Amino acid sequence: MIQVGIFSGYFPYDLETTAKKARGLGFNTVQLDLHFKDLDLSAGQITAEKAKRVRDTFRDNDLPICAVSGYTNIVHPDLDERKRRVDYLKEIIRNARAFGTPYVISESGTFNTESDWVSDPKNKTEEGYEAARDVIADLAQTAVDSGAVFLVETYVNNVIGSLEETLRLFGDVQSPGLELLMDPTNYFETWNIEQMDQVLNDVFDSPLADRIRIAHAKDVKRSGEDKSEKHADIGDADALESHTFRGVGEIELPAAGLGELNYDLYVQRLSEKSPNVPLIVEHLDESDIPRAKRFVDDTLKKYGV
Repeated sequence: MIQVGIFSGYFPYDLETTAKKARGLGFNTVQLDLHFKDLDLSAGQITAEKAKRVRDTFRDNDLPICAVSGYTNIVHPDLDERKRRVDYLKEIIRNARAFGTPYVISESGTFNTESDWVSDPKNKTEEGYEAARDVIADLAQTAVDSGAVFLVETYVNNVIGSLEETLRLFGDVQSPGLELLMDPTNYFETWNIEQMDQVLNDVFDSPLADRIRIAHAKDVKRSGEDKSEKHADIGDADALESHTFRGVGEIELPAAGLGELNYDLYVQRLSEKSPNVPLIVEHLDESDIPRAKRFVDDTLKKYGV
């Protein structure tokens, strides 16, 4: 059966409190965010001792870590900033096993100079693709050298933003250090959201379906009049943008059950291809977690998965 988990970062507390709160809500796995009020896991600060403390704390609460968040803009247009970000991502990859999982996740990034979430014309050029491909190949090799696996997450506003681009990437980077994070909401734009079932089936009927290692549970809908970059106030002044982001332009990305995604089809196709995959709830604030988990659980129960 599919496990239901959550990003640890939606609980803005110390390590022990975070683990207890997540377990208290009935989750049985977490995607680990390296942010706790009582533990510095920033660049250059990850140690084997700290990783063991994190790993053991979650295990003591019957909450194994299924993946580590490494989200960053890996093609940042400022080359010095890009190197800083990629170096930290590599540090996370090298330490992934110490945290109890081989999997580290990031999207492919954008050449936009103002935002990590907004598209840029260079994203869809051959030069842009090759830059992202080369960084991802390097990350995959770092993963292989470290006994880890880098999971790329497709997102429409990034360089790797469509089914076709993702397939091309996996064709070009044939490495045991590269697999897929599945988030169906990230494939939708205004021109294809009306073909939701077709888009979902195309992804799960493609060779990518066999590369899924972790899946996400949020939602997607048209944004209406608000075409801005959308961020939520999740009650934590130190929250990362990756946790406050809720969409940009024509598309909004709310919590599971609050949008238009065909969840029935999603969980059926996911269970066919990845029957034991962790499904990680995201894009919500702490007060909405029980509702979102109940929605996901109810959908899974409907199909016995």
